[in-house]
Amino acid sequence: MFPSRFPRPVRLGLYALAAAILLVLCVMPSRDLPDPGTGDRFEHTAAWFVLTLTGYVLAPNRRLAIPAFALAYGALIEVLQGAAGTGRHSDTADFVADSLGVALAVAVFLLVRRFAPR
Repeated sequence: MFPSRFPRPVRLGLYALAAAILLVLCVMPSRDLPDPGTGDRFEHTAAWFVLTLTGYVLAPNRRLAIPAFALAYGALIEVLQGAAGTGRHSDTADFVADSLGVALAVAVFLLVRRFAPR
């Protein structure tokens, strides 16, 4: 069974779980996070790429809503990082990296959708 065929409440719950995990990772103190050595910008790009693709896997017909949410969520998280007092800070470059991840996921989604057998 394809995830996009799960009942809507299940799909929304799975996407909310993915968003919640990302929120926790983004607002917890950076000293508590493992350092994979890939750099903060790569991690932001990868996280928003995965968030956006997860949305498309769960709801492929929401072509505009998924990236719009991901971008708004990225902006919100940057604001929360600046206000949380956990040693994290708001950074426009992080939001640019988030946007790049969203754009890459949209491109992958459109390419797969265009060339996938019907």
